[in-house]
Amino acid sequence: MTGSIILALAGAGLVGLGLYGVIMRENALHRILAFNVLGGGIFIVFGFAARRGAGAGFAADPVPQALVITGIVVAFSATALATAIVVRLAAARDEEHADARSAKDEG
Repeated sequence: MTGSIILALAGAGLVGLGLYGVIMRENALHRILAFNVLGGGIFIVFGFAARRGAGAGFAADPVPQALVITGIVVAFSATALATAIVVRLAAARDEEHADARSAKDEG
């Protein structure tokens, strides 16, 4: 087995692990992390596909590399947005529970 095949298998393992985490986890932050693992595995598999063509003697195709770089940037932005939304929702839920507790204590 060559190094690139091992790398592709590792990418496929990350995809499986991330998919399992997205499906099975209930905590929103755990799902976001699992989705990032899934995306990382997809990026690795895409990189393997781009490298495989160059290893066969064909000219290296820059399109998969550009897609992976763009995907990394988009994944980072989406992770930051999703994390900010989860934190804001948790703060709003805590504030709502605090208001309900104070109203119950007063009444």
